Amino acid sequence: MPAFDYRKIMCRPPPNPENSRTQSRTALLHWEEMTHSDLLPAWGRILRGYRPMLSLEITKECPLRCPGCYAYGGQHLGELVTLRDLTDRRGDDLVNGVLAVVRRHRPIHLSIVGGEPLVRWRELDALLPKLDAMGVEVQVVTSAVRPIPAHWASIPSLHLVVSVDGLPPEHDRRRTPATYERILKHIAGQSLIIHCTVTRHMLAREDYLHEFAEFWSNRPEARKIWFSLYTPQEGETSEERLTRDDRRRALSMLSGVAARFPKVYLPRVVMDGLLHPPESPAECIFAQSTTCISADLETRITPCQFGGKPVCEECGCIASSGLASIGRYAIAGMVPVSALFSVSRKIGTLWGAAA
Repeated sequence: MPAFDYRKIMCRPPPNPENSRTQSRTALLHWEEMTHSDLLPAWGRILRGYRPMLSLEITKECPLRCPGCYAYGGQHLGELVTLRDLTDRRGDDLVNGVLAVVRRHRPIHLSIVGGEPLVRWRELDALLPKLDAMGVEVQVVTSAVRPIPAHWASIPSLHLVVSVDGLPPEHDRRRTPATYERILKHIAGQSLIIHCTVTRHMLAREDYLHEFAEFWSNRPEARKIWFSLYTPQEGETSEERLTRDDRRRALSMLSGVAARFPKVYLPRVVMDGLLHPPESPAECIFAQSTTCISADLETRITPCQFGGKPVCEECGCIASSGLASIGRYAIAGMVPVSALFSVSRKIGTLWGAAA
């Protein structure tokens, strides 16, 4: 699953879900120049007992059957229930339910996933303008299996992310009916992020990732290209899983790709996090600052968006990696961001319990 555009978390004031949208700050941070004042908006939410990020699986339905999809794994929601077992919502019940969850959790950033969110495109068509008016930045992660409404391009707070599993021959085999032909037709007129999770088969050819980045760099709809590495579950033996040597080779390839294609977002802070991921969910700033809720809008996904028992030392999540690297940054050369975050979480927990 793609990650949040976490760079914006630290530089936006917290929204008030009951008031109209105010002018947002859109300047992006350079992490190597970060100061404590850049972190205050998100920490303010944490100190009040909230998590600044929210991830919602708005439907259990998806027409795809992608290899390696963690959402439908047997351990995603624990041993007793799977995503397909849940009773999800639709129509006004879904719209009102999502708005209620947002008002309750008061996130700065909401990621809408599935299932396939565009299965509920009518509900999203009603929901997205309401979330925009509430001042919440929204990321919709989709396969683009159906057309993306053209007028969504005018919603200021919306960030579209389209998941693509490599070049056409491999992608189309894995993601039918969300083929390249459909994607290119359905994203016309949009400005979006292309996200690719690197799996082992992509490393068989040295120029594979280069060719992928070149193709999407030449597409006008792609304003940015994200790469993650495949994150396995404990005990997994799938063909998707990268070995330790695979990870090193993948990161070496991606470093070259990022140097060649400006649309590829892989700054030093993310690369460092991919090289040195958090050792456990308890040490993962992204996991600890994100509330993840499944399709019934009640069931919690733990310990992070992957659910189940992810192998943290093989984590390839772009958001987790970026925030992990930031956590090792020492403010004024003395206090690590991760230490301040940990203290803030404890204070927020006590504040929430007392409220």
